[in-house]
Amino acid sequence: MPSRPFSAVATFLLDTALPPSCAGCSDEGEPLCARCRRALEGRLGLPAGVPIGLPAATPTPLAQLEWCAPFSGAVRMALHQLKYAGERRLTAPLGAAIATRWRAAGAGGDLLVPVPVHAERARRRGYDQAVLLAAEAARHLEMPWLAALERQRNTSPQFDLGRRARRTNVAGAFAPACPEHTAQIDGRWVVLVDDVVTTGSTLVACAEALYDAGAVAVSAVTVARER
Repeated sequence: MPSRPFSAVATFLLDTALPPSCAGCSDEGEPLCARCRRALEGRLGLPAGVPIGLPAATPTPLAQLEWCAPFSGAVRMALHQLKYAGERRLTAPLGAAIATRWRAAGAGGDLLVPVPVHAERARRRGYDQAVLLAAEAARHLEMPWLAALERQRNTSPQFDLGRRARRTNVAGAFAPACPEHTAQIDGRWVVLVDDVVTTGSTLVACAEALYDAGAVAVSAVTVARER
């Protein structure tokens, strides 16, 4: 498996040059302080499954959908800092939270796969946040991970679209990144990893591509869910 994309050495050098401040409360010292990290633990005491009444509870064909916390407050600010402000140090607490929730509630799975951004977007940003999160979660879970999918076209941002348009926007947008990855997907129970889920349309499109490549089951876990 690939090495951690944001190494401890790089973190040390960055902390030395530019000490972090908390994404949630701006206190200096950590990218997400202990008080704000508690926001990531809001669902730790809850059993697996989606609360009754939440729209699109577990979108077909996903076997399971889990997330760490609502997309609000310190969690929302941390994800925005990770995605749009280059604050990769947030990978550590956010990836650890994914691992904690999946360890507590996940029904199974033997391979973590990040939901990819388009290559051009990753090039402009300098990284793919889902890849960073999957690598960190895999380290804590002691599971393999693989950037097995690619986004074949640069889709519109999902937050700009309504529910039906989101499904159309990402339909058929994902495929195995290469034949070797298809072979590694075949017969595996894949757990998709992403930052935020709303309607689940992106996760569904990824799951369909994975099933076409031979996955026996596809689940998903994210940092947050937007209601």
